[in-house]
Amino acid sequence: MSLTSERRTQLLGTVGLFRGLAPDELAAVADRAVEVDFGEGRTIVRQGEVGTGFFMISSGLARVVRDGATIAELGPGDFFGELSLLDGEPRIAAVVTQTPTTCLAIASWDFEALLEAQPHLAILLLKGVARRLRAVSEEHHH
Repeated sequence: MSLTSERRTQLLGTVGLFRGLAPDELAAVADRAVEVDFGEGRTIVRQGEVGTGFFMISSGLARVVRDGATIAELGPGDFFGELSLLDGEPRIAAVVTQTPTTCLAIASWDFEALLEAQPHLAILLLKGVARRLRAVSEEHHH
């Protein structure tokens, strides 16, 4: 079943990355998002491939795999792919579904257009990436 624009907006509003966006800014992000369904055991993104999109899980479960080892589990509200969007570099991990999974996806060119139109979104994205980097850095120090 396809999500309404309003539901896509609600789901994206739960993502920490988009907290702080005004309702119209969030709706603009949601308008760029498409719903993509993946069966169980499907690879959504592959480690080493250049990323062309940002994904947010709206339902289902997936795992993040780097060099064959699971390093994280993802569920509804979790997102991935933002680093490849920012730097155009190959993905540092794969994401593989554990159950049938539905994602909201935004193509890199659409995401870039959003960042240019809404500089506030770029600031939020940078803060989100910094939080993730800080969390990973702190994990390695303990």
